[in-house]
Amino acid sequence: MAGFVTNALFTLAANDNPLLEPSPLPFGAPDFTRIRTEHYLPALKAGIEQARMEVQKIVENEAVPTFQNTILAFESSGLLLDRVSNVFFCLTSADKTDEIAAIQKEITPLLTAYENEISFNEKLFERVKYVYDHEFTSLQGEDKKLLEETYKEFVRSGALLPKEKKVRIEEINKRISELQISWGTLLPDATNNAVVWVDNVKELKGLSEADIAQCKKDAETRGAQSPYCIVIVNTTQQAILTNLENRDLRRRVFEASVHRADGTRGFNTFPIVAEIAKLRAEKAELMGYPNYANYSLEKTMAKNSDNVYAFLRQLIKEYRPKADAETKAIEAYAQKKQGKKFRLQPYDRFYYSAKMKKEQFNFSEDEVKSYFDIDSVQRNGLFYAANLVYGLTFKQLTDIPTYHPDMKVFEVSDRDGFPLALFYCDYFRRPTKRGGAWMSSFAKQSSFRHQLPIIYNVCNYAKAPEGQPTLLTWDEVCTMFHEFGHALHGMLSNCKYNKLSGTAVPRDFVEMPSQFNESFASIPQVFDHFALHTETGQPMPADLKKKMLESINFHSAYSLGENLAATCLDMAWHMMPSQQVPSAEEAAQFEAKALNEIGLLDDQIPPRYSTSYFNHVWGGGYAAGYYSYLWTEVLADNVAEAFARKGALKQQTGIEFRNRILGRGNTIDLMQGFSGFTGLQTPDASALLKARGL
Repeated sequence: MAGFVTNALFTLAANDNPLLEPSPLPFGAPDFTRIRTEHYLPALKAGIEQARMEVQKIVENEAVPTFQNTILAFESSGLLLDRVSNVFFCLTSADKTDEIAAIQKEITPLLTAYENEISFNEKLFERVKYVYDHEFTSLQGEDKKLLEETYKEFVRSGALLPKEKKVRIEEINKRISELQISWGTLLPDATNNAVVWVDNVKELKGLSEADIAQCKKDAETRGAQSPYCIVIVNTTQQAILTNLENRDLRRRVFEASVHRADGTRGFNTFPIVAEIAKLRAEKAELMGYPNYANYSLEKTMAKNSDNVYAFLRQLIKEYRPKADAETKAIEAYAQKKQGKKFRLQPYDRFYYSAKMKKEQFNFSEDEVKSYFDIDSVQRNGLFYAANLVYGLTFKQLTDIPTYHPDMKVFEVSDRDGFPLALFYCDYFRRPTKRGGAWMSSFAKQSSFRHQLPIIYNVCNYAKAPEGQPTLLTWDEVCTMFHEFGHALHGMLSNCKYNKLSGTAVPRDFVEMPSQFNESFASIPQVFDHFALHTETGQPMPADLKKKMLESINFHSAYSLGENLAATCLDMAWHMMPSQQVPSAEEAAQFEAKALNEIGLLDDQIPPRYSTSYFNHVWGGGYAAGYYSYLWTEVLADNVAEAFARKGALKQQTGIEFRNRILGRGNTIDLMQGFSGFTGLQTPDASALLKARGL
């Protein structure tokens, strides 16, 4: 590709911009010791220009279009842009300083313009279509899949539309990109601003010493307006409500969460939501679809909104009576403590549910947390299970630079001892990191590009004070296993092409490996290996372990209900024609109406994410796709049952799963891969309710 680089780009390289040349570090890892903030913008611009010239060379080729001179040439283009973008957009989520935010604001319109330029490049599409029309039937394997995906990508972008519709879609793409930049700045600001300040430590009664210390530390890092503060996380419910005895403080925390971005506290994302929803609906109509949901779902396993709603209604029917019974039981319990006039509020639910759980199972979350040291969970849990099942080994590297000192890097070796991947972990929360947990990559696996994967996990755990171990809740342990499942999907990829490798699968499949990987956390051999007391090093006593594992599904209707409500909100926003999309002022009312119509309007079980802070949908890639978490949970439960039958910790089982699914990326029919491993012709949804104890 160097032959396409302009003299200007060489000048930039001469000025020592390390992003403009492949890194000399192992695996081509980013050299954060040399990369400075001011390097990103010129490198991104250079990447766009180089990619543009590479595509132009394909277009100007006078030879008859072939798979080699068109499809492979296109797959080979943009390497510089990929490399720089992968590093830069990691930081926009994980370490977004004001300087990074400013660069993002400047570069995103340029990237969107370039993407539109490619999508609507008529001469390029003519060549792609010629190859598709003349070679598709003769190609095999990954070559055939690459051609199919490349062609369909152009078509779904509007390549077959008349010119006036292409122009409008280009305008829509640009505007949505601008709005998502605004969302990506406004929502984190709103969440950071929603902290609840606490003047007196007595108000924090019920919290552990470690949690109180974290509240003190969070206050100090946020300007010390008061001695303590409670930081709001990305979900509606806040785990800290489980232990807070002060009911008024519980109320303040809950209200800060649900009103963080709806205009009542100074931050309002509804104008962004309404405009994005309307633009998406218009785009779908231009493409010939009745709504955005059906446009988006066409490329998924579900295929259309009818199938999604059939799936959701089946779950809602089973869930609703169990949820109502659960709520009544919690309120009745609270009334025994507070009197018959007590009325349960959503901010009371976690508190009294935890009390009931403790009485029934006779243990507390703090009691088990002392067995979940983050380092032991990683080394003796994640890595241990991956070694047993896939034969992988992990060696920490201290000479690979990172973008933040809290991070760790591991070299991953395959069962034959050869290097397989680099794995970075960035586990602790900070003001520059958005909420949630995720996996992505600095580089995807591709034999065609001679590239081994460089994968990272990002989480938002509260870091313990210096010298103390960071202890996790069971939910946080499961999150670590979940994100590591995504990482394994990327690390174990064995594909030829970057476009098809690793996690480049439909949304309603990509969560399956991660949700399945959670199942290893509770397998006795794995659990006993990582659940070691932070002071004594002893494994969790058998009676405590039994009680904790039996309690996992205690009041489990709540977690299913909050997910169903969020899923149905996502679908409702994307099922309308453009003329019916509500205004910003109508958004809150629309949310309530949508939940009521499907039977999920419930003050006691609000959506996991309400419309105004639903980042998956408005800031991420899950528009009309949040259902995939439940859809893939079914797949994951089916896979876990197959593992149990075949031998959950047998390497033979892991190798089969790797060969049939994890290593194949998007190169195969995923339902065939699923059926080949599980023996099921279609997913069995009853497994989800069974796994949740419902």
